[in-house]
Amino acid sequence: MKLITAIIKPFKMDDVREALSEIGVAGVTATEVKGFGRQKGHTELYRGAEYVVDFLPKVKLEIAVADEVLEKAIDAIIKAANTGKIGDGKIFVTSLEQVIRIRTGETGEDAI
Repeated sequence: MKLITAIIKPFKMDDVREALSEIGVAGVTATEVKGFGRQKGHTELYRGAEYVVDFLPKVKLEIAVADEVLEKAIDAIIKAANTGKIGDGKIFVTSLEQVIRIRTGETGEDAI
């Protein structure tokens, strides 16, 4: 089992969710986050004063998947989140040792 953590642009969240549900991924956790990478930030004007916005709004998606679904899920995220512009985001994959569904007590891939 793997945990996919994807940092994407906020307006791409619905596209990614749809792409994942099309391949059978049922559960996604989304968190609104702020950060920067190569995109850096930008300058804005507020009440006549100029200031730099270092941290840009992003969405962090966390998806637990079985090993067999991993590559399809990564491909779906890449295709749905890609705009071709800087700041499209990153995908991180980590191993999951154990998953437990609290309601039923199911463990492992059955709990995903």
